[in-house]
Amino acid sequence: MAYLLQRLLTEAAARQPQRPAVASDGCLLTYQELDRLSNKVARALLRLGVAPGDRVAILAPKSAAAVIALYGALKAGACYVPLDPKAPAGRLSHIVADSGAAVIVADEARTSQAATLAGSVPQARGVVVASVPGRPGEEEAAVAPAPGVVIVPPAVVAGESGEPLAEDRAIETDLAYILYTSGSTGTPKGVMISHRNSLTFVEWAAAAAGLSEQDRVCSPAPLHFDLSVFDIFAACQAAACLAVLPGGTATFPVSIARWLEAERISVWYSVPSVLTLLACYGSLGKFDLSGLRTVIFAGEVFPPRHLARLMAELPHSRYLNWYGPTETNVCTAFEVPAGGADAGPAPIGKAIANTEVFAVTSEGRRVSGPGEVGELYVRGPSLMRGYWGQPARTGEALVANPFRAGSGELVYRTGDLVTLEPTGNYAYLGRRDTMVKVRGYRVELGEVEATLYRHPAIAEAAVLPVHDELLGSRLRAVVAADGAGTLTHQDVLDHCRQWLPGYMVPDIIEFREALPRTSTGKVDRAGLAQEQHELELAGDGRRNKP
Repeated sequence: MAYLLQRLLTEAAARQPQRPAVASDGCLLTYQELDRLSNKVARALLRLGVAPGDRVAILAPKSAAAVIALYGALKAGACYVPLDPKAPAGRLSHIVADSGAAVIVADEARTSQAATLAGSVPQARGVVVASVPGRPGEEEAAVAPAPGVVIVPPAVVAGESGEPLAEDRAIETDLAYILYTSGSTGTPKGVMISHRNSLTFVEWAAAAAGLSEQDRVCSPAPLHFDLSVFDIFAACQAAACLAVLPGGTATFPVSIARWLEAERISVWYSVPSVLTLLACYGSLGKFDLSGLRTVIFAGEVFPPRHLARLMAELPHSRYLNWYGPTETNVCTAFEVPAGGADAGPAPIGKAIANTEVFAVTSEGRRVSGPGEVGELYVRGPSLMRGYWGQPARTGEALVANPFRAGSGELVYRTGDLVTLEPTGNYAYLGRRDTMVKVRGYRVELGEVEATLYRHPAIAEAAVLPVHDELLGSRLRAVVAADGAGTLTHQDVLDHCRQWLPGYMVPDIIEFREALPRTSTGKVDRAGLAQEQHELELAGDGRRNKP
């Protein structure tokens, strides 16, 4: 059994050197090629002084170059920090500075962006450019680095040895990656995952999905979204092929269906909103998807009628509902039986191997019988190490096991409310806090509100989720100006886009003279939510307009 994520690659390359490892935009890498190219990146990082435990930021969309980059970082003994290339510059600078990233690895098309980013934070020493040899059309013009920032171009990386490094530079309890998620304080927080944490999920997932070297696996999730851990690492565990969905295809359901057929995808893993669009608008009956044997979904509730429609369109596939926050990766699972979608939302199931979950009532009792409601807790080796640089928040999430007093064992409070079904499966009910899911991403409403308050003309702001059958939730911002000058819908949108990734920008912006208040002077969020509920019941189209 591998005890480091990069060992998955070296072992797959030794077993199946000529099997396809990554298929991306017409580029196909074998396991032997991926192994050797990542060794070259690792050596380039070592020449820049990267030491075990250093953080290395990855600036690239999911691609062959990105996979080379992250395995190179791991082989150098570093912890990789994936960045969203589409995120605002301020957010990227914060993540690079907050994580203390020593080096940024970028693909050729983002060399300039990476150089600017490295120059904006004092600790970044350089940029290593990862590329796929012989692939044209990606290289930028020469970039002038900021003072003190070294750029290692593709030609120099290519000149490094592709032979295996002499020894492992990490142990299983070292950090493998940090994933930044939405934070309620207005800034993203970094979830620290060790090699052991991740491998607990990866090895279970490869077995649960029945992956083999014959599979072609795809998740459209970007690198900074934890669903990507499955197709990058579980595929490698089985020496299967990771197939990358082209970026221009991801927003068009018919294009996705056509690509699934052309690429002979056998295992798919995504948020339900993507699958809902496929079921409703993908014209699935026009394509031969008989090879798609397993469909996995996670990240949000799959509306039953859309799941039933998908299962009717693709009756030969297995349907797996996996549940778990970034802090645990997947911790429960449920296989939806034929006709199971007609009975209501699919349960989140039971604990996966080597993991325990239990629910705690508001009175502190352990949920033990059907119908009882409690907050879900998780224990096991998959739990995160904590939030990077935030010990207080870590202490709120990783708490002493309430049923093993004095043991010193920590468990994770998910913040999710569940109930126990007669079958022993858990069913998801909702959140106990202000976090919602938008297109499968976790969004802290407080972070969006904090961003709105940065605008000098906004005096008050509240953000609420709006139910959307296709996307899960959309965001509605209710704002009041400070009275000085004018504030337009476009002003608010432009401001949000400077600080937030696209999925966190409110879809609906509503202006008021003042926000409603409770008797204690707080914003009346319950009243605003009730207004939204009544509008939805009435089918009032104004709820979708600025």
